[in-house]
Amino acid sequence: MSLPLVIWDTSYVLLRPHSMIGGDLHSPIFVPYALYSTVDYVYGFPAYNGRDGFTGAQSSLNIVETLGYLIYLAIVWKVGTSQGPNGLERQIEGRWGAFAALLGFAISVMTLSKTTLYLMNEFCSGFKHIGHNTAFDILLMWILPNCFWIALPAYMILAFSREILQGLAIASEDPINQSGSPLASFKKE
Repeated sequence: MSLPLVIWDTSYVLLRPHSMIGGDLHSPIFVPYALYSTVDYVYGFPAYNGRDGFTGAQSSLNIVETLGYLIYLAIVWKVGTSQGPNGLERQIEGRWGAFAALLGFAISVMTLSKTTLYLMNEFCSGFKHIGHNTAFDILLMWILPNCFWIALPAYMILAFSREILQGLAIASEDPINQSGSPLASFKKE
């Protein structure tokens, strides 16, 4: 779901200045960035003209992140078997299942860490790129959209952690903790 958005965002950044207002690639693909680049200067001319390298560095990591998610989806699609009443759920077992869970976990941690770094970069710079906005604009145009990039990866980290812990418990033949909960092993006997 988020892959097209990440590819679009990465393309905008790596194709600057051609993707920016006045650039030959701006219309029609990157027109929404005309507004967003005035809200968050990381995407606008102030950061670009100031040779702020953070935006390009972050987008380079987007490429690694996107490749990881594409590999994960390819494994789920090719190796997974259909489950559930409508067959939309897929299950992967064995080494491929372990690899998919580990890859999903690692890429989710990368997404959450990258977003946290993005937010902390703004905070530590004294809100250099968004401080010119009203509180309402910051909430609507910056905080709310970025919440998605925190909530979804955090949920995925928890889900993949449970799968990994459950697999490790089964592999170690731990009869107490095959639920995947790390706290279950600390029960009093």
